[in-house]
Amino acid sequence: MTVSSTRPAPLGEEPLRGTRLPRSARRAQLLGAARDVFVANGYHAAAMDDIALRAGVSKPVLYQHFPGKLELYLALLDQSMESLVAAVREALAGTTDNKVRVTATTQAYFDFVSDEGGAFRLVFESDLTSEPAVRERVERVLQQCAELVSEVIAADAGLSADESHLLAVGLIGTAQVSARYWMTQGGRIGKTEAVALVSTLTWRGISRFPRING
Repeated sequence: MTVSSTRPAPLGEEPLRGTRLPRSARRAQLLGAARDVFVANGYHAAAMDDIALRAGVSKPVLYQHFPGKLELYLALLDQSMESLVAAVREALAGTTDNKVRVTATTQAYFDFVSDEGGAFRLVFESDLTSEPAVRERVERVLQQCAELVSEVIAADAGLSADESHLLAVGLIGTAQVSARYWMTQGGRIGKTEAVALVSTLTWRGISRFPRING
């Protein structure tokens, strides 16, 4: 019996075909292959033929899981968004020290944009922003992360839901934009130093709203 890995082969190499995988494993394999192709080529230049070849499957197998290129892209976008939201949730839940939370949340964004898989390009640099379903998802990831931060601010600082959410959007927006800019500059500042700079900036602002319980 041959055991196959779901890891796609390097670009330009065609994996072995014909290996039967459980549906969940096949879906993960197809999403991995699609991520490589979309990140490398962008949505418009990517072709289902390229993705099938990358995954080592026939096009009918690919279409069994995803009825079209847009559906495949949206599934991949959802996966990438879930990863970022989970990272922010973990950063906030890992400590009750809000200064550490600020640093950990900033770190989550810098880790996301510097991940070798390039998932951040699908979320923040999509060439399909004119598509309403894509635009809605990109806006949703900001809102979901902001809601997580807003809950902490409201509970600790005693601010209203609207006030807390506005501050949370500012904090998340700072982390997101700074991380993306840092990435475009080729990491000329080390990631650790960059995270420290940005988190110091945001902490000096949000720490002006002290905990209501001291």
